[in-house]
Amino acid sequence: MKNKIAIGADHAGYDLKCELVLYLEKKGYNVVDFGCHSTESIDYPDYAHPLAKMVQEEGIQGILICGSGNGISMSANKHSGVRSALCWSSEIAELARQHNDANVLSLPARYISTSNAKKCIDVFVKTEFEGGRHQRRVNKIPCS
Repeated sequence: MKNKIAIGADHAGYDLKCELVLYLEKKGYNVVDFGCHSTESIDYPDYAHPLAKMVQEEGIQGILICGSGNGISMSANKHSGVRSALCWSSEIAELARQHNDANVLSLPARYISTSNAKKCIDVFVKTEFEGGRHQRRVNKIPCS
């Protein structure tokens, strides 16, 4: 099996999450699904925080999904060492990894197709951080 990857969503991202879990499992990933598990209205921080904690503690990548991708990403970014990037194209996903060392991909379920979300994931998981001048900038992200 490939690396473990965590995924979580709110009710607006539930349907897309279900499709992406199957997609990732078919590609051989060990998927840890933090929920949610229906389209019943829930609060996105309740799913973002446990996922972000796993990313923080285990050094794995994660995927978060909500209607706009914003709220769930903001919640995850409250965790030290978590860099959640809102991406709606594979080019942005690639830059998030190359330049920002993003470790969580946030997807806007209401504004992205399933095929485009899959492309974002494929690029995100395979792209390496470039380091160099970008490392200096990433080092300045945490606020004390």
